[in-house]
Amino acid sequence: MSDLNPTIAKVTQRVIEKSRGSRQAYLDLMEREADRAPDRSQVSCSNLAHAFAGALDDQATMKAGGAPNIGIVTAYNDMLSAHQPYGRYPERMKIYAREVGATAQVAGGTPAMCDGVTQGEDGMELSLFSRDVIALSTGVALSHAMYDGMALLGICDKIVPGLMIGALRFGHLPAVFVPSGPMPSGVANKEKQRVRQLYAEGKVGRDELLASEMGSYHSPGTCTFYGTANSNQMMMEMMGLHIPGSAFIQPGTKLRQALDRAAVHRIAALAGTRERTMAKCVDEKAIINAAIGLLATGGSTNHAIHIPAMARAAGVQFDWDDLSELSSVVPLVARVYPNGSGDVNHFHDAGGMGYVIGTLLSEGLAHRDILTVWDGDLADYAKEPGLDGEDLVWREVGESGDDTMLRPASDPFQPDGGMRLVQGNLGRGCFKSSAVERERWTIEAPCRVFEDQASVAAAFKAGELDKDVVVVVRFQGPRANGMPELHKLTPPLGVLQDRGYRVALVTDGRMSGASGKVPAAIHVTPEALGSGPLAKLRDGDLVKVCAVTGELSTTADLDARDAAPDPRPAMGVGREIFAMFRQFADGAEKGGSAMLATAGL
Repeated sequence: MSDLNPTIAKVTQRVIEKSRGSRQAYLDLMEREADRAPDRSQVSCSNLAHAFAGALDDQATMKAGGAPNIGIVTAYNDMLSAHQPYGRYPERMKIYAREVGATAQVAGGTPAMCDGVTQGEDGMELSLFSRDVIALSTGVALSHAMYDGMALLGICDKIVPGLMIGALRFGHLPAVFVPSGPMPSGVANKEKQRVRQLYAEGKVGRDELLASEMGSYHSPGTCTFYGTANSNQMMMEMMGLHIPGSAFIQPGTKLRQALDRAAVHRIAALAGTRERTMAKCVDEKAIINAAIGLLATGGSTNHAIHIPAMARAAGVQFDWDDLSELSSVVPLVARVYPNGSGDVNHFHDAGGMGYVIGTLLSEGLAHRDILTVWDGDLADYAKEPGLDGEDLVWREVGESGDDTMLRPASDPFQPDGGMRLVQGNLGRGCFKSSAVERERWTIEAPCRVFEDQASVAAAFKAGELDKDVVVVVRFQGPRANGMPELHKLTPPLGVLQDRGYRVALVTDGRMSGASGKVPAAIHVTPEALGSGPLAKLRDGDLVKVCAVTGELSTTADLDARDAAPDPRPAMGVGREIFAMFRQFADGAEKGGSAMLATAGL
């Protein structure tokens, strides 16, 4: 193993220094929480009776005392394909717990909304704030002080960050994240993209589009493109919060069940100890590793928002300067759709996370010495799981099984990471460079300003965007409307690019982890609401987006202009009851969270 890269060491030390006060305050709180955790033998018999009443098969064990009790927090629902397999998990996990003399109870459930279902719909305006609701729900679930460890069942976009934030406030307990795995591969991703663009151009109908989409999203399991959900699973491996190699094993397989069983046994083994609590595992180095994994694999841009939010819950201060500096030295070692042709199943078969972690460690590009939920350090995650008869074993990964998808860090696809900070007189934003052809890293053109996706689609259909153009979509930030994903912009902008125009997007909204080839400055902060710079742009202003120099600017004299008026908040689909989240949300770079902001974290 090589010595740690000096830039990574420098960024890590900077994060440690700026987090010193908040991190120590968090650790002190967790120590106090551990010290004051009730001895259940001294808890009121009425309290215990309430907690034991529903656990018919485990009542005797609970009454006897001494057995660890695992709290399961589940994001199960059967509308969301990735979470449908979780429906049967609790009953199996209870059996696994009994095998080692422990018990398990469903502590509570969290909502789990799907950005894929709400894309372009009003419900998408609840998406980002669902992360905070999930964190709050996790807190409620764990508030009963009946648990010695946490099993966290979640996969998708806001769900893992929400579970992480909520569980970190109970970080005096050990915790393991338990994924359920991706669905089998369906329609090839390039074919899916081709049909979407044909539909955007009016060349195929809705029936053909629906058939293509259902061929892609066809059965229980995570969607197979490398979006936010699968980026979540990558990060849990990089942080050592899974059983090693768990991320991309498909649902319903014997290996999947063996890993789930190992997770329950591991939580039971850690219960009652203080050496590998969640608070100690999720430290500055673990957060840095999550960011490194994101950059090395070209992961979802949504994590430029989620990583700072998760870090804050653990008392760690991490921002886009840190992410951008890491990106300057972390090479791109994976190309998974939309950054390549193969999906996460192909990625896993080619070596997957075991290969990624191994090659990063070999070049000193990740922190090996983190505290994981397993026995050792991150090196345990540079292997792949398998079965030897009925026994769960781990094997060395070896070389990449497909060098169009996975390459060594010594000979990467790109010498730097997949995400860059762009900034200037229009604010600060993120640019996902890994999916964009290098000749499109700099776009300078007159802008066309919009205030919603529908207006962009209408202008596209009317032929008004058939030119070099920077499309600006504003009033899409956390405080304006909850910062929805604007993934429906991708097909029309992709069509314009394919027609030979130089096109870019600038927005204070989000783009999906599925977004690909169109250059975009996203998550722009400060947002337009409240007279941010984007609110002062006008049609025809020259705007420059450059991932090479890190520039996001206009030649227009913004200081001489009044801002466009803030839009009125929309109502319906429950958006009005989320008004407090919008009102108190902080900026995208801090995580866009009202909950963390008002908690002083």
